[in-house]
Amino acid sequence: MKNELVLKELSTADLKERLENERAMYQKLLLTHAVSPLENPNKIKESRKTIARCLTELRAREIAEQKQN
Repeated sequence: MKNELVLKELSTADLKERLENERAMYQKLLLTHAVSPLENPNKIKESRKTIARCLTELRAREIAEQKQN
């Protein structure tokens, strides 16, 4: 719940920047995990969920903007 509230408070530009950062971190985690096992492999799952939350919030804003027009 806390993560969702933080995402809703961000501006769209900040949200897109966070999405880029999360995607980069996700790719880095995957590469690191392929070379040697991560100490906490659940970080991969958490990162994937954060990316999905960002995309969901961006889509919700896009739909809200279309309804206003």
